[in-house]
Amino acid sequence: MEPDSDKFWYVHSCDLDVDIQVKIGTLDGKREKPNYEALLKNPLLKYSGLYQPGCSDLYVSCQVFSDGRELTLPVRTSYKPFSARWNWNEWLTLPLRFSDLPRNAVLALTIYDTYGPRRNEPIGGTTISFFGKHGVFRQGLHDLRVWPNRIADHIHTPGKGQDHGKDQMQRLAKLAKKHRNGQMMKVDWLDRLTFREIELINEQEKRSSNSMYLMVEFPRVEHEGVIYSIVWWERGGSVEYDHRTSGNMVRMPDPEIALENLQEAKHHRLARSLRSGVTDRDLKPNSAIRDSLHTIMEYPPTKQLSSDEQDMVWKYRFYLSTQKKALTKFLKCVNWKLTGEAKQAIELLGRWVPPDADDALELLGPGFTHPDVRRYAVERLSLATDEDLLLYLLQLVQALKYEALDNVDMSLCDVSHYSSASDTSGDTCHTEERTPEDSIQEKMCESSGSTGGDLTQSTSSSLEESEAATIQRSPSSSLLAEPDSSDPSATAPDSGLLPELADMDTDLDLASFLIQHTSTASSEAAIKLPFCATTVREMYVWVLRRFKLALQQGCREARSSRLLLTRQHHFLDQLVALVKAVARESGNRMRKIEKLQTMLADSENLKINFASFEPLALPLDPEVIVTGIVPERASLFKSALEPSRLTFNTISGGEYVAIFKHGDDLRQDQLIIQIITLMDRLLRRENLDLRLTPYKVLATSSKHGFVQFIESHAVADVLRTEGGIQNFFRKYAPSETAAYGIAPEVMDTYIKSCAGYCVITYLLGIGDRHLDNLLLTRNGNLFHIDFGYILGRDPKPLPPPMKLSKEMVEGMGGAQSEHYHEFRKLCYTAFHQLRRHANLILNLFSLMVDANVPDIALEPDKTVKKVEDKFRLDLSDEEAVSYMQGLIDDSVNAVVAVVVEQLHKFAQYIRK
Repeated sequence: MEPDSDKFWYVHSCDLDVDIQVKIGTLDGKREKPNYEALLKNPLLKYSGLYQPGCSDLYVSCQVFSDGRELTLPVRTSYKPFSARWNWNEWLTLPLRFSDLPRNAVLALTIYDTYGPRRNEPIGGTTISFFGKHGVFRQGLHDLRVWPNRIADHIHTPGKGQDHGKDQMQRLAKLAKKHRNGQMMKVDWLDRLTFREIELINEQEKRSSNSMYLMVEFPRVEHEGVIYSIVWWERGGSVEYDHRTSGNMVRMPDPEIALENLQEAKHHRLARSLRSGVTDRDLKPNSAIRDSLHTIMEYPPTKQLSSDEQDMVWKYRFYLSTQKKALTKFLKCVNWKLTGEAKQAIELLGRWVPPDADDALELLGPGFTHPDVRRYAVERLSLATDEDLLLYLLQLVQALKYEALDNVDMSLCDVSHYSSASDTSGDTCHTEERTPEDSIQEKMCESSGSTGGDLTQSTSSSLEESEAATIQRSPSSSLLAEPDSSDPSATAPDSGLLPELADMDTDLDLASFLIQHTSTASSEAAIKLPFCATTVREMYVWVLRRFKLALQQGCREARSSRLLLTRQHHFLDQLVALVKAVARESGNRMRKIEKLQTMLADSENLKINFASFEPLALPLDPEVIVTGIVPERASLFKSALEPSRLTFNTISGGEYVAIFKHGDDLRQDQLIIQIITLMDRLLRRENLDLRLTPYKVLATSSKHGFVQFIESHAVADVLRTEGGIQNFFRKYAPSETAAYGIAPEVMDTYIKSCAGYCVITYLLGIGDRHLDNLLLTRNGNLFHIDFGYILGRDPKPLPPPMKLSKEMVEGMGGAQSEHYHEFRKLCYTAFHQLRRHANLILNLFSLMVDANVPDIALEPDKTVKKVEDKFRLDLSDEEAVSYMQGLIDDSVNAVVAVVVEQLHKFAQYIRK
């Protein structure tokens, strides 16, 4: 049938003098094996295909019936060996013509298996009529239900009968038939997607069913590109059959559906005009409206307000202005395209009760583009402490992507200028493409000996003055890169936050991490920003240049900080080159370790002496000042990428051990550790110290970074060597008077850290949890590592909600012990406290949606929703406790997790 045609093309069955053909397709489903009683009665069953490793050799027999009588002899499929699926894909020609086919003819299909010589047993049977209820010959594919252990007959084995639970397949089959008959509009690209989805749904339904399904295909009659339907007709007959060419309901597209509703627009303008502000100022809600407003204020950041809710919030905006939590909801209700409405909102913004810095983060997201709103958010964040700002710095760097930077002159911040191999000024982000890899010597700083020179030696003062005159401000970038107004050499009148580096012990951390996060983010491809024509990399290079220029024009401490940051940058470049040289070394791991130690100790052939250099702030932890790397203690871990273990000498005479990974993207681990650190701080503010171990992670690029090394043992190793967690504690923290012979403070630390990480890993959806990435210290701290799977992703089947194995519970004394009950109480308390700060965590994740973090980039539009679902904000506090109880019970009693853990242990044994 031609598309978009109201004509019905058909041919009478009596005019077709050709044999009928039917195509046998696939057989899906599982065969049930007979019980032992059946095997005893019929020993030949053990030779049937049920006990073969693959698919047994079945065949299909076809026969035509009418009124219970056989019209043809049976026709069977040819022999075909099967491997993983029964798929004949064979057209069978029946010994019957269309012109001889009765109206009530039925096709009977029986599937047989061979048990022995001349012993064929029916696997199942199914039937289908050749003509539908309107007398039209069936066309296309059909899934027929197979009735097990029966020979097909027209009464007891209907292939299209009612199959409870499979209404979805039947409904889709009817819709596909309507589409084929022209009763639905055909859209080529949409039809391909739809039929692919129908195939997936049918496959899923078949797998979940206990029945078997046989797919058959009936032929189509086509002439000159037109598909004809075969209508049953007998020569000389007088009975007519009606065929509908159109559906009962015809959907027509509405061309005005996306246009503005003039009545609603007029009502919106009148309700929010300047005149309404006078009457709304003293308006007070009644109890019912007050409850509705309270419900709206409790909505998570992802909740979209309806038009009625927006009108309610706007109407009572003056009443809500005394509630700091209501500001973000009010700003979401404003139509910023209307000048008068935007003006009212900005005026009220100045009189609103200032929100906390946590809530101000939401105003830096892509949903708030008005510069005054973003500037207000920056002002609120500038009041945060350095400690809090460090926690949010990763998200603040990402928030720069949502700035409207069209008014910024980027010509002086050409990316190629800062990525040139000949640029030794240090104004580049340390990317691997900046310098050649031929030798370590080419990596060294050429300006000032072995420790790197001042960043400004290759930059003229005239260039700095011209840049300072042309760089204009955007709200978020001014928070990150604005010079200090107290300094007479500053170029901008407004005060900033980071460049005021008078206190070297605190602000240097911010400056160091700002450089690292911005440099890592600038390594992204030249993707256009959503609100301007500038690319991501150009914008970040501009921010780096602006920040470093602010340091150069600041006070002496600021200029010293710039020099320290420059040396830190060159140290990373040189370390990356050294690690690459070690990786190119041929031989086994021990040979590479010798190469690493030799190069670290070599101070003659290199322009830097890794074993001893001037005091330098460690990029991973700027509070730690290091003076060199101990060559003989350097090593490589046993893994595919072979990360380096480096022991640094500190200026205080101690040691600091860090892991440097090359070839691994640590941005996801960095994000998770940041959230764990934040949650730890939130819990501590509520006087709940769960003894978490948020070790430090710093992604210095998308391909390398640092990880703090914590002396610990994998739980899997503890169980293998000591036989149990309590035996491990008794070995390193014995106490004869305490319970279980373990020091009380160690047992207390173990219980609290277990509770904390169980709740946190559940909330963040951390997957791939096994006892090799759970570490245990001798002081009782249990913590997780390796966050390659987050937000619900897991390579293992049916993972439990949280990693809580039987061995971990036995370490507490068993499921009936007092310590285990204390563990459960701590889980309830931690879950309750973190739910109170859900908005802050959701805001942080919303700012990371476009950060190109691997597991977030898979489904960026669902990232925040996945985290929100874990908090179960729809439950009350009592219901949340009950929900957490169920999660703990499901985790402890998870059978699949035990099997998967044993398989993982066996795989690790084979690998070693």
